[in-house]
Amino acid sequence: MPTYEPMACQLETERLILRPWAESDAADFSALLAERGKGTPPVERIRTSITELLAATETTGIALLPVQRRAEGDFIGYCGLIIGRATVEEPEIAYELFQRAHGHGYATEAAGAVLKAAVATGRKRLWSTVGVWNTPSFRVLEKLGFERDHVSTEKNGEVVWLTRSLR
Repeated sequence: MPTYEPMACQLETERLILRPWAESDAADFSALLAERGKGTPPVERIRTSITELLAATETTGIALLPVQRRAEGDFIGYCGLIIGRATVEEPEIAYELFQRAHGHGYATEAAGAVLKAAVATGRKRLWSTVGVWNTPSFRVLEKLGFERDHVSTEKNGEVVWLTRSLR
């Protein structure tokens, strides 16, 4: 199995900072997940999730990171690499932002920084999985050079698998 450099856990762009999780992110993270329309997860459960995310980063060398706007300093979502439906060798890029942050190019900017960080780890390919209904995510991934690979059917509907070579 090839060895990879650990992913940088502090990424900065012109407008955004991606950084490690803190316990103080729990309430914002819970509110973000509540926007999915399936209720608000208890903050205590989210604190546990944050601990698990930090432990997973230690184990895998890849990270899902909170995204905050540089000028405002506010948490607007997350972006990073996860194993998800893929592997540690070819992880998935994942992102989710508050609805109020949609339409400003933040997802593309954050995912672009994560893409560069993935290249620096020595990985050769990334995946992304997106529900067929999620047109905005397809636009972000298209801007970043991802291409459709295949479609799978899951309990929540059809999922499009996209991939991007990092060579």
